[in-house]
Amino acid sequence: MTSGQVLDIFRATGALLEGHFLYTSGRHGAHFVQASRVLQFPNYTERLCKAIAEKWAGEKIELVAGPASGGIILSYETARHLECRSVFTEKDDEGGMALKRGFQLDPGTNVLVVEDIVTTGGSVKKTIEHLRARGARIAGVSVLVDRSGGEASFDCPYKPLAYLQLRSYDPKECPGCQDKIPISDPDDLMIQ
Repeated sequence: MTSGQVLDIFRATGALLEGHFLYTSGRHGAHFVQASRVLQFPNYTERLCKAIAEKWAGEKIELVAGPASGGIILSYETARHLECRSVFTEKDDEGGMALKRGFQLDPGTNVLVVEDIVTTGGSVKKTIEHLRARGARIAGVSVLVDRSGGEASFDCPYKPLAYLQLRSYDPKECPGCQDKIPISDPDDLMIQ
């Protein structure tokens, strides 16, 4: 699956939003990627996760882990294609990510980490740190869309399905703010 095909799926499902958005980083931008809109469609999710699994077919993956919440569905469906187990990490009390809910992890387990969108890679890095502390071998990382502009990097193989350049601005330099366009809530924008 090409990067263009992945982005076509995002467009077809209304997952590429336009407006004036406040990003988690505190910066502003005119576009927002809402992967949940894609993952509500099992046929698209299946195709995307199959494409991820194909990238790792020769690596003998034993476990697929995804940071909550974006990685939960992806972890499950990718693991189904790789015929292995699936788990997810959640925020812990120290600001990291951790396996909870009784998920088991044997030392030496070969793990693939998956995520929907990567901007800074923070949740993925915290997931990797936790899994390694528990003795896992990290085979690599895959994401649906890397929108980091080349900023996200990991100390293991990294294979995104697609790349998307989205400009972001300091609020003082933001064209939307200068034009007095109200901040959009991506959860309130309906698919047109």
